[in-house]
Amino acid sequence: MRTIAALTGSRGEWGYIRPILKSIDRDPDLDYRIIATHMHLLPTFGNTVKEIERDGFHVDERVYMTFDGYNASTMAKSLGVLLLELPTVLSRLRPDIILLAGDRGEQLMGAVAGLHLGIPVAHIQAGELSGNVDGIVRHAITKLAHIHFAANEEFADRVRRMGEQDFRIFVTGAPLVDELVEGPITPEAELRLRYRLPEQQKLVLTVQHPVTEEEGAAGEQISETIHALMELNWPTIFIYPNGDAGSESIRSQLAAFKRPNVRMFRNLPRQDYLGLMRMASVVVGNSSSGIMEAPSFGRPTVNIGRRQAGRPQACNVINVGYAKSDIVSALQRATSPDFVAQASTARNPYGDGNASQHIVDVLKNIEINSRLLLKELTY
Repeated sequence: MRTIAALTGSRGEWGYIRPILKSIDRDPDLDYRIIATHMHLLPTFGNTVKEIERDGFHVDERVYMTFDGYNASTMAKSLGVLLLELPTVLSRLRPDIILLAGDRGEQLMGAVAGLHLGIPVAHIQAGELSGNVDGIVRHAITKLAHIHFAANEEFADRVRRMGEQDFRIFVTGAPLVDELVEGPITPEAELRLRYRLPEQQKLVLTVQHPVTEEEGAAGEQISETIHALMELNWPTIFIYPNGDAGSESIRSQLAAFKRPNVRMFRNLPRQDYLGLMRMASVVVGNSSSGIMEAPSFGRPTVNIGRRQAGRPQACNVINVGYAKSDIVSALQRATSPDFVAQASTARNPYGDGNASQHIVDVLKNIEINSRLLLKELTY
């Protein structure tokens, strides 16, 4: 039996890993280990390790790593703690392959540890572009990883141009999309009752994270978004940001924002989040979910700032800067009948919902030998 160790530190990449682990759990030739760290273990971010366990998975290792402060310095120090702990954890688990997803620093530390320990590293979302420091981290992971899973041919070609050997690259689609096609999504009637959302009323779903290079402006940026949404004055669900540098400023602004029709949550169950997105009139902020998930539901998205810069986008997305007046204009356009009709025709550029099984087939069958472990450049 081949064992796959999945490292996860945030709700974002858990959405990628979860459908793959479900497929692994059904396969008699595969087993998994979950290493939970960072935001999953912190009450500030909803203690989402409990959500992993509620989904029916066993968490095999908990690695506490996070320094308080949520600035660039504490981010770097926290990653150092994780890297210090991972060799011991991996030596204890003895996986055949380490599975990583996305573009966060915790994933980079997993790739560094795996490379030095001689454990093959498989990376989901290889070759994509994004703004923020995350985009640079993603490509650093590519240079360390042994197996690359790309959502489409454009991303796979970018990995090739980085000098990666072709036999390592697999075009699979994005597993995040799989659950939009066949996963559990909470019905609208249940959500309206649970979150006290009156029938027929519009809904705004908002997630805005800090941009690491713009840490000092994070509070001002979310303030502009808040005041723009006040003009729209629709029922709004805000989900708190991740733990990157600048997140404390955003959380402080959100905590002070009190309106009868605004609800704040540190985290939401995945099936509820998808259900709320499916019924939302508009998705607002800078989360990748507005780019990668909202198209599958045909939901208009107002994407604020540069955090998702470079990602392929469907016709449901309007890009805008941080100024309140610009966001208001974008909201007016996004909720207009013409744009709503346009968004409803969106085709998701990140896959067709069958990525997880493609990835599992590779994890199960790829030969682990010196050819895989000893990387060579093609240029």
